[in-house]
Amino acid sequence: MTQQFYVSPEQLMKDRADFARKGIARGRSVVVISCADGIALVAENPSPSLHKIGEIYDKIAFAAVGKYNEFESLRQAGVRYADVRGYSYDREDVTARGLASVYAQSLGAVFTAEQKPFEVELAVAEVGPTQAEDHLYRLTFDGSIADEHSFVVMGGQAEKVSSAIGEGWQSSLGFADAVRLALKGLTPAQEGDQPAAPLPPGALEVAVLDRVSENSRGTRRAFRRLNDADITALLA
Repeated sequence: MTQQFYVSPEQLMKDRADFARKGIARGRSVVVISCADGIALVAENPSPSLHKIGEIYDKIAFAAVGKYNEFESLRQAGVRYADVRGYSYDREDVTARGLASVYAQSLGAVFTAEQKPFEVELAVAEVGPTQAEDHLYRLTFDGSIADEHSFVVMGGQAEKVSSAIGEGWQSSLGFADAVRLALKGLTPAQEGDQPAAPLPPGALEVAVLDRVSENSRGTRRAFRRLNDADITALLA
């Protein structure tokens, strides 16, 4: 009978964390920005059908980076949780904080108990009646949860993108300005003095959580996905 090599729990967790971080860093970045008009979600994603950004419930959206099959299963589980809770109790009882807690438990259980951790990083955003009441939660592969303010950047060169967005973020930004700021952070820097080439609309995935959807569109559902024509018109 062969005997397995002993690996300390500390080393095992470190190896799992390093494995997950490398997988997440290989993905393209996603930016979530709170602004005056609501919350803008922008991702570098050339695929027209494999979405990184999605709707969870009336005022709640989901964004992710990493392995598509893993974060898509989490998104679907979040939709089921929100539907059941809203039907069993009240629609107001479905909150981003509750959803983020469920995601944190799931990610933490997989990280500690399964052989391979999820190579994903998530953001859960809930738009409020005012900007001060917006909620942005960031969840990492090990189940850690952070209550973010102003904006969230995940995946790819997150530090560089976050630095660029932090320099230009203001609470008075509208949707168009927020998307422009996100594009500025996502656009890779060119060598020398050449200006950076902006990403085309076809390489982007953009959605918004409209703060006044009940007044402007007559619906509680604040989530709205923008197509290429909408993105071009918004930036124009």
